[in-house]
Amino acid sequence: MSRAPAEPPIPARAVLALAGLAAAVLIAGPALASESFLSPLGEIAARQRHHFTIATLIILLPILPVLVLTPVIMWRYRRRQSSGRVYSPDWEFNRWLEMAMWGVPILVVIALAWALIVATQRLNPYDPVGPDPLRIDVIGLDWKWLFVYPDEEVASVGEFVVPAGRPIALRITTDTVMQSFFIPALAGQIYAMPGMRTELNLIADEPGETRGQNSQYSGDGFPHQRFTVRALPQEGFDAWVEAAKTAGTPLGEATYTTLSRPSILTDLRTDLGLSGAGPIHFALEIGDLFDCVMARYHRGTPVTPDIQPGSPAFRAGEPGASAPQAEHCIPHPGTHASHHAGKHDG
Repeated sequence: MSRAPAEPPIPARAVLALAGLAAAVLIAGPALASESFLSPLGEIAARQRHHFTIATLIILLPILPVLVLTPVIMWRYRRRQSSGRVYSPDWEFNRWLEMAMWGVPILVVIALAWALIVATQRLNPYDPVGPDPLRIDVIGLDWKWLFVYPDEEVASVGEFVVPAGRPIALRITTDTVMQSFFIPALAGQIYAMPGMRTELNLIADEPGETRGQNSQYSGDGFPHQRFTVRALPQEGFDAWVEAAKTAGTPLGEATYTTLSRPSILTDLRTDLGLSGAGPIHFALEIGDLFDCVMARYHRGTPVTPDIQPGSPAFRAGEPGASAPQAEHCIPHPGTHASHHAGKHDG
């Protein structure tokens, strides 16, 4: 009687590799989750986590029985000489089984659709999250985000600072290629395109720190287009604003021209003649900078490649390459004062 060939043993390296991968996931999991909606810093991210939990539970309804019953059926109906199971080659239909096979997926799809509709209404990025929001303009550049605080007359690159407990109203655009603004622990991602204004409302419930990024590939410096998000008590935020006004680099037309060049944060510090490391703060000299950037794309004529940041032919020294001077800027209809839910410019 011939003996079936033995199964080849699993290589020790494969076992060690799987064990190492599992350990890495266990170790890195909490750290990664701290910068995601799974560890929310604000109300919007908490709503996203709730929707994710509901959707996961709904999906598990058909998945768990499959995961449990598959090994049970394989074991129960395995091939063996002592098996007393009846072989039924002509069996082809069972009413209850068919109802379960078709009915459960239909109910799951309906439940997921309903949960998605409810979450979409609750997570509309244009809906304010409270009264008296802090106005912040966000301008995407290569490869950095410029955060402009028009009422406080300051700006920053590499750092997004907000007062904890106060609603935040963002206007978002880009003065280069398409980008995607994303702070996982505070709010979902929202796209930014040249000449188009999108909005995002969020709030940090308590002081804390997390990270934000551009989640849309935009060139060589894309991996470096990340920034620190800090939610401070109101007193700490006021002190940060005062320090930026006092010691920040003046942000005028010439400085914005430098910002428009493709560079990561460390190279930008060198271009601006700054020493040290870390985020850069500015004292704002162009009061309507966001409207100036938007106005470049609403003149009725296309922006040529030589003055379009992000273009291979871009030349920062070319007339018109930087944002227009303040006196030439016509405030765009999409101002903070005229927010309307569900609308954008473009």
